Amino acid sequence: MEFANQTALVTGAAGAIGKGIAARLIQEGGRVFITDLDQGRLDAVCAELGPNCHGAAADVTAEDQVRLAVQAALAALDDRIDVLVNVAGAVGQGGPVEAMTLDNWESVFAVNCRGTFLFTREVVPVMKRGGRGSIVNFSSKSGKTGSALMSAYSAAKAATIGFTQALAFELAPVIRVNCVCPGITEDTGVWSNVSADYVENLKLPLPEVVKKFTSKVPLGRLARISDVVDATCFLASARADYMTGQAVNITGGREMH
Repeated sequence: MEFANQTALVTGAAGAIGKGIAARLIQEGGRVFITDLDQGRLDAVCAELGPNCHGAAADVTAEDQVRLAVQAALAALDDRIDVLVNVAGAVGQGGPVEAMTLDNWESVFAVNCRGTFLFTREVVPVMKRGGRGSIVNFSSKSGKTGSALMSAYSAAKAATIGFTQALAFELAPVIRVNCVCPGITEDTGVWSNVSADYVENLKLPLPEVVKKFTSKVPLGRLARISDVVDATCFLASARADYMTGQAVNITGGREMH
């Protein structure tokens, strides 16, 4: 029971990866508060995961909503948050940079960067008061090596790595801060959006897009949700107590730095 007597806040938890992380934390003895945009989907996740899961809707880009979500989490979790997992993210509209709108660029940065910052800012004082904490942010393979036709997303995820590293220095030794950098992950909304954009931009049918991306992965397949959940929960756990400031690839060897 790796997370026995621990509490966690997970953003973006109505999606497959966030839900999977929340489920694993609960399975390993933790109590979890989840957030996302849609209260109905959060209620369904809470009903599925049981009495140790609570949730409230919040827009991660809205300062007042983030503050209220953290207050609700503290009320549900006995005024403690031991683990924060910033899953919430957005790919935006992919395409050539000359065709990208400013609104698209700013919305991608708002969800991926502002949202991660706002939740972290609210939770850090709670963790300091408790004398410990672990934060896991979500970057991407595209934050390590930028992806063509995804310049906004690549830039935002690179910024997330920089934010993670800065906080690792700033918050040690009380709070560890790491991030995960998944490659393309099956059965997620991100993959659905990315694949649709590449079908349009590359003028290839979906099976050819899948084949194109899979051929670049040394281990010969795309990431599974369980791969991302395993790495994230490891970083959140005491098994990673000597790790901070790391950007851990989950790419089947596609990314190696």
